[in-house]
Amino acid sequence: MLVKERLFFQETLYRSCQVFHKNRTAEEMTEKLTEYMNGMFRQAQIESVSLEASVLVSKKGKATIRIKQKDVRGKDRPSDELNHNRKRKYILPQDRPVDFLVSLGVQTPEGHVVKARYDKFRQINRYLEFIEDITDRLPTDRTLRIIDFGCGKSYLTFAMYYYLHVMQGRDVDITGLDLKADVIAHCSELADRLRYDGLHFEQGDINGYEGANQVDMVVSLHACDKATDYALEKAVKWGASVIMAVPCCQHELNAQINCDILRPVLKYGVIRERIAALITDALRACLLEQQGYDTQILEFIDMEHTPKNLMIRAVKGKGMRHKKTSIDEITEFLHVSPVLKELL
Repeated sequence: MLVKERLFFQETLYRSCQVFHKNRTAEEMTEKLTEYMNGMFRQAQIESVSLEASVLVSKKGKATIRIKQKDVRGKDRPSDELNHNRKRKYILPQDRPVDFLVSLGVQTPEGHVVKARYDKFRQINRYLEFIEDITDRLPTDRTLRIIDFGCGKSYLTFAMYYYLHVMQGRDVDITGLDLKADVIAHCSELADRLRYDGLHFEQGDINGYEGANQVDMVVSLHACDKATDYALEKAVKWGASVIMAVPCCQHELNAQINCDILRPVLKYGVIRERIAALITDALRACLLEQQGYDTQILEFIDMEHTPKNLMIRAVKGKGMRHKKTSIDEITEFLHVSPVLKELL
């Protein structure tokens, strides 16, 4: 890719369920590939526009390289594809008005994204990409029942309705739940004005919510501390096909962790806080897997926009991955008792 007219190569590393990207110069990438081939790997397949190459390294370190030229006659040059700043294709259009985006101040009435709200526009589209990935796991023979716990101002709730109902043509029944009466009143008024008949809002607490017997998808974005656990518990007990949660303010384990081996690093407050938050979400993911969900922890939006950027996405699968004993060993080692473990 070209970044400010400089050529970079993007390195992508897959580690468990996470993906890491790093942009490198040609020299840096050459050095990195050499390092990999001298240690971790013995074979490489390399492909460019004009050639294919295979690299084999013997146990003694001897490299054998075979190169095959490609026929590129009549093919367009890919120079435009290198441009890092080329216009990105989003699920929601940037050049024509979307009614809820205009009403929420993200777009102008002419359909242009407001410059100061571009990060919000990107966040909404990133969220819809996560939904797009799992639509085939949702039932198609009936109305989709979805609950958004802690919906707040509901940018993403409106986006979910628009994508599933307006763009995909699915029959949906979406409820947004939040504690704040003024927020619920505002969202309800907007849904009525936009004639989003399958979207409604209720004031209430996640833990005490009893308004459904069956739910296909549960969303919980930035529900504070244990509220995320209550949302996950309800999703599991409803047998929801899809769960999407972006946890926030994970204070619970911070006060509980007591581990002699980790004591030297846990004495630093900010380190303890971050470790506790990561362990909280990792255990949540493990507990969902124990309940038969295929679970991922994904980067929701860039760290530069918010440190609360991890999403737990769980899709109901078959079987059980984490045995209860393995989770028990972790919690005993750290001397913690996650509320979700008790709820389930």
